[in-house]
Amino acid sequence: MRHLLCATIFLLSGGGLYALEKTPNVILIMCDDLGWGDTGYNGSTVIKTPALDQMAKEGLKMNRFYSASAVCSPTRASCLTGRNPFRTGVPTANSGFLRPEEVTLSEVLKNEGYATGHFGKWHLGTLTHTEKDANRGKPGNTKDYNPPKLHGYDTAFVTESKVPTYDPMVKPVKFDEGESLKLGWEYVKEGEETEPYGTFYWDIEGQKVTDHLNGDDSKVIMDRVLPFVDKAVREKKPFFSVIWFHAPHLPCVAGPKHQEMYKDQPIHMRNYAGCITALDEQIGRLREHLKTKGVDENTMIWFCSDNGPESQDRPDNGSAGPYRGRKRDLYEGGVRVPGLLIWPAKIKQGRETDMPCVTSDYLPTVLDAMGLEHPQPKLELDGESLMPLIEGQSERRKKQLGFLYANRVSFSNEKYKIVSYAQKPFQLYDMENDPYEKRDVAAEKPEELKKLEADYKVWLASVKESFDGAEYGTKSVDRANLKWPYGEKGTGGKKGNKSKTGGK
Repeated sequence: MRHLLCATIFLLSGGGLYALEKTPNVILIMCDDLGWGDTGYNGSTVIKTPALDQMAKEGLKMNRFYSASAVCSPTRASCLTGRNPFRTGVPTANSGFLRPEEVTLSEVLKNEGYATGHFGKWHLGTLTHTEKDANRGKPGNTKDYNPPKLHGYDTAFVTESKVPTYDPMVKPVKFDEGESLKLGWEYVKEGEETEPYGTFYWDIEGQKVTDHLNGDDSKVIMDRVLPFVDKAVREKKPFFSVIWFHAPHLPCVAGPKHQEMYKDQPIHMRNYAGCITALDEQIGRLREHLKTKGVDENTMIWFCSDNGPESQDRPDNGSAGPYRGRKRDLYEGGVRVPGLLIWPAKIKQGRETDMPCVTSDYLPTVLDAMGLEHPQPKLELDGESLMPLIEGQSERRKKQLGFLYANRVSFSNEKYKIVSYAQKPFQLYDMENDPYEKRDVAAEKPEELKKLEADYKVWLASVKESFDGAEYGTKSVDRANLKWPYGEKGTGGKKGNKSKTGGK
């Protein structure tokens, strides 16, 4: 509690400005299925994202930023733990849960005196076992029950999984041409008949939230975030806020204002671009609010997406930019995502980096910024602190990056990357000269291939040990009853771990 004591002394004398370097406020913002090319600062000529573009100008723009998986739930587990998702018991979407034995960033910061809140999507287990909710919540399903309260949060306003991005609790009874339950629809007009969508918002005590749930979903979420910030400021406490927007995950629905902005686009793009711009406005709103409260200077705001853009049925909206692949791929387009960090106290002017960074880096970076050791050092971290990068001391990554999803694997250092699907031989790509993965150089660089494959096998063995519960026992392993999907060669089985709902 040493940092909290110092912070309290400072706050009593400084009028509520959190200026101590050791107690930064931390905000983790994540979009759902936002592609690398879906922001203005990454080259979109259609989608308007002025708030994010401004962040890219002012902060650290990470050109080679990765989600830890090609689908959402595993990436979310990595954000909170600093570990590859397979270690944490979340191999894919709608499968497993974030094991209670894992150490989360929310738990660490709560122990340091932070106010901790989670807002938006959860998707690391179910939120009820007494009624039907979303993908897995249902009466009697205690196996997957795993709400934020078990992971160090004081406040929560969360859904188990996806919701429509406008009027999130309802869907139309009838669909017009171009609309569908899966992809999205025109916003419901006054007087039109609706029915419940089937996913609910829950608070920290597991009570269903029923008020103020109309309109743009990103605004509905931010309307809960800002009072959380206000309360922390009043109580002179640093805060940790996780904001996981649902947009632009299908079904995409944009409200009248944002429909009008894209009126010349077809319906699917009006909805897709519209909900992203609506989300962008809420990020701008958050930043302005932090300024009015005098806490913007020493607040870290991290921004990313949980994976690449959706690939099914709508390849024409959602862009991975020039990169190969999309959501569910371990080629770059499936895992290379927008990545930004704003922290005025440390990042005085905008700059870019090509150093590989990943969502697993969040926890070790925040701990390093606070001068904290991991409370359970026996837990193997896959992320590393980005403080040397943030402070301009180094742009070299120490740890290699490993990705596992279904029957697919990839492993990379700063220069080379190996990829294998369904037990096929590893492909090798030179990421410095061929970031778009157009040319397999495995035959030309056998020594590089051999070395990287050897490193990968050592890493994979370590991940399997964690998956099997070697670090803290098998209680949660047995409860989830998940099977390790990678064979002796470590290149995946023919089917691997799969989800009935396709990573939603």
